[in-house]
This record gives sequence, structure tokens and C-alpha cells, in this order.
Amino acid sequence: MANRLRELLLDLQDPRHVARFQQMCGVRGSFPCSPAAAAAAAAAGGGGGGEPDRTRTNGSVAGSGERRRRRTDATPAAKGEKDDPSTTTTSTTTTTTTTTNGTVLTSSGGAAGAAGAENGHGLGGDGAGTVKPLRRNSLTGEAGREFRVGNRPLYYLFTLGTELGNELFYITFFPFLMWNVDAFVGRRLVMVWVWVMYLGQCTKDVVRWSRPASPPVVKVEMLYNSEYSMPSTHAMSGTAIPFSLVFLTYGRWEYPFLLGLGLALVWSVLVCVSRIYMGMHSILDVVVGFLYSGLILLVFMPALDAVDGFNLTYRYAPLLIVSLHLALGLFSFTLDTWSTSRGDTAQILGTGAGVALASHVNYHLGLLPDPTPDQLPYTVSPLSAGLLGLVLVRLVLGVLVLMATRAVMKAVTIQVVCRLLGVPSGDVRKARQHMGVELPYRYIVYGTVGFAVLFLVPLLFSHTRLS
Repeated sequence: MANRLRELLLDLQDPRHVARFQQMCGVRGSFPCSPAAAAAAAAAGGGGGGEPDRTRTNGSVAGSGERRRRRTDATPAAKGEKDDPSTTTTSTTTTTTTTTNGTVLTSSGGAAGAAGAENGHGLGGDGAGTVKPLRRNSLTGEAGREFRVGNRPLYYLFTLGTELGNELFYITFFPFLMWNVDAFVGRRLVMVWVWVMYLGQCTKDVVRWSRPASPPVVKVEMLYNSEYSMPSTHAMSGTAIPFSLVFLTYGRWEYPFLLGLGLALVWSVLVCVSRIYMGMHSILDVVVGFLYSGLILLVFMPALDAVDGFNLTYRYAPLLIVSLHLALGLFSFTLDTWSTSRGDTAQILGTGAGVALASHVNYHLGLLPDPTPDQLPYTVSPLSAGLLGLVLVRLVLGVLVLMATRAVMKAVTIQVVCRLLGVPSGDVRKARQHMGVELPYRYIVYGTVGFAVLFLVPLLFSHTRLS
């Protein structure tokens, strides 16, 4: 039984399943090696017993004895060079060698690339549009290889799905919910999101599994390619947010329960499947992320009333909020060497601390008071031109305030922190690799943004008659 379970888990981690799904969806890569060689390399790196193999950020497979993922600067982008267009053509040959630890070594030539194109893995012949990943690797700056998209509707659908777990979505969705729908639900949803994302990011740094190997997987997205893979935090947030919304709003708002549950399920599935489509996660990463998020919700949701009440009413809550979130950030920074995910963790904790502080201030100033029981349940207001205009004005004005707040705080905080610690601030990326710089920088900047979301912007609305 144990062996069968182990075999199943190893099979779900196999990058060839990700590659097959991408091919079904019309995604074709520009690998300089043939599909057969890529599959053989994946089999050599991912098969057999022992600990699941790790893959390096350039797509090669690191042996099972390698505990930490090795970040590489061998790519042209990492060295500050421009991408060489010849790396995406199929007019050269490729010799592929698989070493004993599964590393894929390639050299340029003609036959293998042509074979890749003939088999639908290269860029030639299917009439589909050639595109590149939307954003560069957040750590190395690598742009990634071109690929062909044979099914545009699926490409746009899964791009939307993956954006539901990115910063742009969070910085618009949470404020929209607080300013235009229900501040009570919004602040509690942020609490859930912080815990789910924090535990997910810390688990990544403990497990330290790398992204699916490329080849055979096509990297449709590069932004998080240098971060660890297990579990998928996109899958975790894409599960926690919609299902928590149903939990927090049902009975408080009038709507059919099955409708809410169905929409939550569609949201979750879209985000989870999009991560496989993007080549960022194995099936196992996504399944574990979904289940892990559900487990956290089962434990944390019953305590939500007590935690929220403490944040609102306890006299020394601000001190404890700041110190607890800061301590969690310090702990997470000890789990691994510097990475962009570490900064994201500090950013999430800072946002949570800022929103919790704003909740406490609002409670004592009477801003955004919670409704009394006789005012519930809420009914959904019929749409009108006036209502849509008010919502749009709030959203645009509020987001502009948030973007300005973030820009000012970024410019000021990095200079102040670097000066206090004696770290040169000329190269911001290099300076932020110091824990003493990155943690306070992210924490202060996004703590201020979180505070602005729930206090400064609603205060502005109240003085401009937009509340």
C-alpha cells in the first residue's frame, strides 16, 4: 500500500504529465532538443526510487541527493546580456546528453531541432502565434523561450486564472471588496489570506522542490520560475479566497448557496489548472496546495471571530499585531537563503498587519462600523448607472491613492533602511538581498498600503461624500 502511494505521488510529480496537458491545450515549445530526448531526460531525472528529484531553474534536473535548489546565472539575462534570437530557431542541431544525476546538457546543431518542429514541439508549421512569457523571471531577469499558442481562448482563460493569484489582483480585489461591498468581510478575508499564504510560502522553503523541468515542460510564465514549487500557493489562495468568501457571506448576504458554492469551485479549479498550463507546477503541487488550503481553513475559520474581536477591542492589540507579524517574518527568513518568495512573505505579513491596525483604529473612531443584527441580511442592490459610477469613482480614486502611497513609501523606505544599516543603496536589487533591508522594506511599505486600504482611503471617502 505504501509503495503504491509513493508511486502515485511520484507519478503526479512527473513533468511529462504537465507537458502532455500543455500539448492538449495547444502550447508548443521552442526547445533545441527533440521531444524524445526531452522525455528521456525527464524520465532519467524523475524516475526511480528515493526522494523526488529537484530541477534547476534553467530546466535541468538536479539529482535526488541535492537538498537545495541551485540557482544559476548561466542564462544570458542573468549575465546582463540580451537574449540571443538563435536560441529560439530550429535551424541548428542539438546534441543531448543525460548525466548520471539527470542533468540535461545540450549543444547546438540541426537535426534535433528540426525533429522537435516536425513533432509539434518546435515553433514551425502549425500556424499558431508565437509569443513569449508575459513577465521576466523576478530573480534572474530571464525572459524565457518563445512558444506557440494553438488555442488562443485557452491561453487567455488560463492567463486570467493565474492572474487571480498575482499582486495586481490582490491590490484591486481586496480594496474593491472593502470599499464597495462589505468591509467586515474584506478585513476577515485578508486575515485568512495572510495565514494561508504565509504557511504556504514557509512550507515551500522547508520542502524545497523546484519547478517542473523544462524541457519537456514549456514555461508559459517565468515570473516565479526561480522560486520553490511545493505546494502551489496560487492553488492555495485560489482555494482559500473563494471558499472563504462563501463562508463569510452566506447568511450575511442573500443569494442561493449552491450558486455561491459553484462559483467558488469554478474559481478554484481555474486557478489550479492554470498553474499546470503555465508550466509552473506539477499536478502534485496543485493537488497538495488545494488540500493544504482546505486544511488551514478547517482549523482557522472557527477561530476567526475571536481573532477579529481581539484585533478590534483589545487595548494593546496594535503592539501585538506589529510584533507578531514581524516575528513571523523573521522566522520565515531563516528557512532559506535569499529569494523573491522571501520578500513576498514579508509583503503579505506587512499587508496583514496594516489591515489589522486599520481595523483597530476604525473601531475606536467609529469609521466603517459593523452593521447591527437587525440590518442583516444584506440584499444585492439592483445595478444602475449611478451605482456603477460611484463604484468606479471609488475604485479608481482609491487605487490611485494606494499606488501613490506605495511609490512614495518604496522610494523613502529603501533609502532610510539602507542608510541605517550601512548598506549601499545604488543597486536596489542587490541591497534587498540583505535580510535586514528586505524585511523592514517590504514590511513597512506594504504595512502602510494595508493601513491605507482600510483607514486612509475610507476616511478620504467620508470627507468627499463618496462613502
